[in-house]
Amino acid sequence: MERLLEYAARHPFLVGGTVLLALAVIAYEASRARAGGQSVGPMDAVRLMNQGALLIDVRSQAEYDSGHILDARHVPQEQVAQAGETLKKYKDKVVIACCESGMRSGAAARVLRSQGFTKVANLQGGLQAWRTENLPLVKTDAKGK
Repeated sequence: MERLLEYAARHPFLVGGTVLLALAVIAYEASRARAGGQSVGPMDAVRLMNQGALLIDVRSQAEYDSGHILDARHVPQEQVAQAGETLKKYKDKVVIACCESGMRSGAAARVLRSQGFTKVANLQGGLQAWRTENLPLVKTDAKGK
């Protein structure tokens, strides 16, 4: 213990930087936990969808029509709280929320979690990350198909 104190006295900037770095990591992790809990990347989302996960797209209708992930269910963000009843059969299944950047879907994930959904994840980076991975999107035509 004496050697540790001697080290800290001789290298105050190094010790101070280490403490600041540790505090920054703790703050980041706390922020991430508040922002919607678990996040999954695009490739993990594909794997989970292949295993039966439900993907909920919380973007606007125009954004959804311009390109969405195949089999994604469109539930605009302002309707997520009311959609809990229609999605109740998925309460114990994996539900992945997505939007353009991952911010709106983080809020939607928190709402779903508060309604009793036990396995909710947020698509980390949203559709921007999906496009970066060159994963496919489908478009809805004027007839809604």
